[in-house]
Amino acid sequence: MNNQTITDIYATNDKVREQFKQMIVDLPDKQANFLPEGEKWSIAQLVEHISIVEEGMAKISAKLLTQAQATGKKSDGRANLTENFVTKAIEARSQKFEAPDMVRPSGKQTIAESLAKMEENRKRLKELRPLFESVECSDFKFPHPFMGELNASEWLALIGGHEARHLRQIESILKKAE
Repeated sequence: MNNQTITDIYATNDKVREQFKQMIVDLPDKQANFLPEGEKWSIAQLVEHISIVEEGMAKISAKLLTQAQATGKKSDGRANLTENFVTKAIEARSQKFEAPDMVRPSGKQTIAESLAKMEENRKRLKELRPLFESVECSDFKFPHPFMGELNASEWLALIGGHEARHLRQIESILKKAE
């Protein structure tokens, strides 16, 4: 369906992460904890949420890659993003979602603590890169509440998409805080 490679997804995810870190790394506590009308979470809580979600996505990807590796099918490095994934990703941009309890922030983590967890998650994902690039993983899927059944490559792409979504939300909160 598409010609995107695992290398492309890693590059996109890294670019989003850089933008994300630049936006939040030096935020004063007042802005980090500001909760504007119409928002459920502060920026600090959003960053904590992202750290929780990314950890889960990394674990799911690792499990799917391990299952796929056992089949011995090799990949050519393409991401194998399905038409359903691409369509749902476009739909998701204009929708609001309610996070499941297991990925809701506690509100007790600082941005620095959440960023440290995000860096650990990213390190794990980098360690998985050789598997993403060499193992054909289309046959193994894990369900996402909105996106449906996703393969490991789609979970990897979703990591950057999820972070970009919340980056836009943080930009909006910062404008309201001015």
